[in-house]
Amino acid sequence: MDMKKMMKQAQKMQMDLAKAQEEIKDMTFEASAGGGMVKAVARGDMSIESVSIAKDAIDPEDAEMLEDMVCAAVNEALRGISELSASRIDSVTGGMNIPGLM
Repeated sequence: MDMKKMMKQAQKMQMDLAKAQEEIKDMTFEASAGGGMVKAVARGDMSIESVSIAKDAIDPEDAEMLEDMVCAAVNEALRGISELSASRIDSVTGGMNIPGLM
């Protein structure tokens, strides 16, 4: 195989990966729990952008249920953004596993 051609392909993949990583930072994923009573939005850097709670979900007698819904929404948002990020990286690498990338 032509070494020069391989180097060009590697450089292109490196540029594409850098672009994808920048795009991932701007991605968001919204998830909800409790029939939409609690919503969480995760960002591509694995941080939580926001959590919203419907007034109907706030029951002082049952704080544990609200806590569970918040955890469920946040965990689902983080799972979703992780899957979106992995999918974006896979589109650049062709599914090739590059250690330390994600």
